[in-house]
Amino acid sequence: MAQLKVTQIKSKIGGKQNQRESLRSLGLKRIGHTVIKEDRPEIRGMVNTVRHLVTVEEVD
Repeated sequence: MAQLKVTQIKSKIGGKQNQRESLRSLGLKRIGHTVIKEDRPEIRGMVNTVRHLVTVEEVD
């Protein structure tokens, strides 16, 4: 199954509560932090919520 490499590029300060919670659920803690997640609809939804704060790459 494909995986997603998610990197936080902007701060969560000033963001809405659901955006801060999505970053926390993804496991992102600071700018420059990267996590690898399975490509599932739940993960895609969280990434979509914070798409302006993160970059996403597909990893095999």
